[in-house]
Amino acid sequence: MERNVVHMDLDSFFVSVERMLNPKLNGKPVLVGGTSDRGVVASCSYEARKFGVHSAMPMRTAKQLCPEAIVVKGDHDQYTNFSNTVTDIIKESVPVYEKPSIDEFYMDLTGMDRFFGCYKLAGELRQRIIHETGLPISFGLSSNKTVSKICTGEVKPSGQRKIDFGDEKIFLAPLSIKKIPMVGEKTYQLLRNMGIEKVKTVQEMPMQLMQQVLGENGAVLWKKANGIDNSPVEPYNERKSISTECTFEKDTIDVAHLKRVMVSMTEKLTYQLREEEKLTSCVTVKIRYSDFNTYTMQMRVPYTALDSMLIEKVKELFDKLHQKRMLIRLIGVKFSHLIQGTYQFDLFNDMSEQIQLYQAMDKLRNRFGEAAVMRAAGLDLNKRDTSLFNGIKSKKPVFVA
Repeated sequence: MERNVVHMDLDSFFVSVERMLNPKLNGKPVLVGGTSDRGVVASCSYEARKFGVHSAMPMRTAKQLCPEAIVVKGDHDQYTNFSNTVTDIIKESVPVYEKPSIDEFYMDLTGMDRFFGCYKLAGELRQRIIHETGLPISFGLSSNKTVSKICTGEVKPSGQRKIDFGDEKIFLAPLSIKKIPMVGEKTYQLLRNMGIEKVKTVQEMPMQLMQQVLGENGAVLWKKANGIDNSPVEPYNERKSISTECTFEKDTIDVAHLKRVMVSMTEKLTYQLREEEKLTSCVTVKIRYSDFNTYTMQMRVPYTALDSMLIEKVKELFDKLHQKRMLIRLIGVKFSHLIQGTYQFDLFNDMSEQIQLYQAMDKLRNRFGEAAVMRAAGLDLNKRDTSLFNGIKSKKPVFVA
């Protein structure tokens, strides 16, 4: 059966939300992100992009390119709320959808043609989202996720298009190889050094040659360039979570020690989030007292995988939850409402040095093990306590060493 896969993406999502909240920003170049020169651009309007500004660019550079740009700090909570509203509309309208990030969605409409034209259905869904939220959104429809995503990028802003079955290669051929989602800056430069600029060139090359240059990724890139992508639309499930618990050999009331353990647990969980390119929007803390009474408390947070933000929330929840002056037997931390996403760091704060620090720490952990780098708070945890961690409930168990 011919597949029909839709990719929808909210146009300049953060900027669009800010314009909903402040219409005076309409039609003006807008930068959302850290407000000082050390900040980073999280999102920019199309008016700003005309000057060469793009997301993840240092704010100082962006303001040099576009001096008239209006810089807005950004509001995680508002973005999460609008994202959830769009998600609810899509959930009501399609049989299967995937939410890879806060502002984009995949939908599998395969088989819907016999009841309702897939392109017509996607178009009416897009209009409903625009009408009910006021946010601009674009979509691409094709036989697979890769072509649909690239198609969406080509029709932005506020556009829609269908690539007919069999026309995938024709559509992709004249585009820059940068348009293929898996091609980052290093891969792009490598391919350009080989004289490859357009997708058509990759299409005409033997797959084996791409494998020699890029290994397994070369074969994947060649298939994507030829419009081949059999990856399924993964049903979105907000209840996905990762968690870890610590049961103490001896019940304790040492609050300072408990917090050190929780910091170490949280640090391991956030590293796991970044490794799997996931973000959490819900934090839960669990306490079990010596009488076996168990209490939990949770808090919704803006999507993040940032240690400093999540450690702060875990401590805050622990302080609210820890009311009894009783010995504690077990503590636990859980992150839920996970989504795939690459907004791994808080781009809205002026923290470029901290971002570089996290990236360096993760590289060390990847090379030497997860215990290679840790906060000072976890250094004095003795082996008796740290050996009691039950591990993270996910694909790859993690232990505090």
